[in-house]
Amino acid sequence: MTRHVQVPPPNKHQLALMIWVAVFPTLTVINVAFGDWLGTLHPVLRTFVLVTVAVPIVIYGIMPSLHRLRARLIVRARGGKSL
Repeated sequence: MTRHVQVPPPNKHQLALMIWVAVFPTLTVINVAFGDWLGTLHPVLRTFVLVTVAVPIVIYGIMPSLHRLRARLIVRARGGKSL
């Protein structure tokens, strides 16, 4: 039988760290991969392209994984006990 343990949502500091951990490497990879092409664009258009590519990657790809990782770490730290 699977036990479901309630894990509270991240506080604002944890969420800020999780967002930073997701956004920084994503933007770094995009800039390294497409830097030459992005450099030819107007700064506003470059920002638009970066945001259009990075936000879905972060929101739908990376953040759910970070939330699951955080939950596993909290459950492990509690020894599998809920609040």
